[in-house]
Amino acid sequence: MTKEQFVLELEKIGAIKFGSFTLKSGLTSPFYFDLRDMISFPYILEGIVNLLVERIKDMEFDVITGIPYTALPIASLVASKLQKPLIYMRKEEKAYGTGNNVIGKFEKGAKCLVIDDLITTGASKIETAEKYEKEGIVIEDFVVVIDRSSNGTEELAKDGYKLHSLITLNEIVQLLQNKNLITAEKVKEVVDFTSSLNKPAKKEKYINPLTKKLLDKMNEKKSNLVLSLDVTTQDEFFDMLDKVGDQIVMLKTHVDIIDDYNEKFVPKLQEYAKQQNFLIFEDRKFADIGNTVRHQFRNGVYKIADWAEYVTVHMVAGELILKGLFEGIDGHAGFVLARMSSKGNLLNETYTRKCFEAAKRNPQWVAGFIGHGNSVEDIKRFKAKFPGSELLMMPGVKKEAGSDAMGQQYITIEDAVRGGADCIIVGRGILQAENPTKEATLYRERAWKAFQKRIKS
Repeated sequence: MTKEQFVLELEKIGAIKFGSFTLKSGLTSPFYFDLRDMISFPYILEGIVNLLVERIKDMEFDVITGIPYTALPIASLVASKLQKPLIYMRKEEKAYGTGNNVIGKFEKGAKCLVIDDLITTGASKIETAEKYEKEGIVIEDFVVVIDRSSNGTEELAKDGYKLHSLITLNEIVQLLQNKNLITAEKVKEVVDFTSSLNKPAKKEKYINPLTKKLLDKMNEKKSNLVLSLDVTTQDEFFDMLDKVGDQIVMLKTHVDIIDDYNEKFVPKLQEYAKQQNFLIFEDRKFADIGNTVRHQFRNGVYKIADWAEYVTVHMVAGELILKGLFEGIDGHAGFVLARMSSKGNLLNETYTRKCFEAAKRNPQWVAGFIGHGNSVEDIKRFKAKFPGSELLMMPGVKKEAGSDAMGQQYITIEDAVRGGADCIIVGRGILQAENPTKEATLYRERAWKAFQKRIKS
């Protein structure tokens, strides 16, 4: 089978589609290549495998992998033809048996060739490489069936990877046009979209009033430091605020861990917020059905809606939780928990993407997202997927990178902010310091300096 025959066969089985499609990256594309059904057509599958074998036969590698699910059967047949070991990474973390994330036998340091169906941007390929590299596997080369990117080769090269492809998007649309299977107007639409991938993504223009309020407070106080004040008595709570309140832009509370909570707590907290000029963020992590969270937010012992401008929202119950929380009351918004910093947490990529989709449909109730990243580039890729002008609040930030005995992972102040964190959330790094005032000042100064440097660049 030739490349031309392959493209025409894809068109016959409806694998080349035109319309409006949301991609994994969050972009909306006027075309879509769906190669999943190809496995049901032995002639096409055999043809593409032979083309791939010819393309990679002289390359050096120890094992082969395919990115689930579309590329995995292709990689399996390629590995069989070349008599190379096949491995693959689970899409979902295994919770039973051996718990291995990589299936198949390999030696640490083995060089792995990655096969995928296509590339739009390099971000997901880099994420894949990082996962394998954590398991001790070396990734140098990616081979894709279709290169539909504008600069995938250059994008991967920046991180030290090589991209090899069988056929490009331009070759496909030109062939289809020559065969009178698509119009010149459709070709232009495809070309324009691909060219736009090199430009910064357009964000929604709407800015949530609570997002703007926080930004204004940050500029007023010259601080993007959020204190997570997790102590269990009122004396400890207000004593710490006496020491560090002037340094913070926002206070993150867990009101339900205050053992001696009483009716005096909230008025005193509000007075501190006024005097020390910070905002209040109750980290309640609402995660129930709309009717229940409405009562949890507005009623009960704590009446959180009376004093907290911001709260945390899990999206496990679906986006109607936002309506349940905020409908009918002004001056409140949520930070959606899109990623967690604890090792082994269950918030996967699909969940994160659903958080962004819900926020895009409900911008009036979402001030931003809470999320963690393990590197500057990881954070950049994460934030690039935000649908609008939301802010990124990042926990797991310390002066030095590392982790603790409870599985919390830490990134440095500068790396967090350089990657895209607008505010850093710090708890024990300040609370357990010998001199909390000095430590809070250090965190504020370093984080604000990094923030100013990022926005200027």
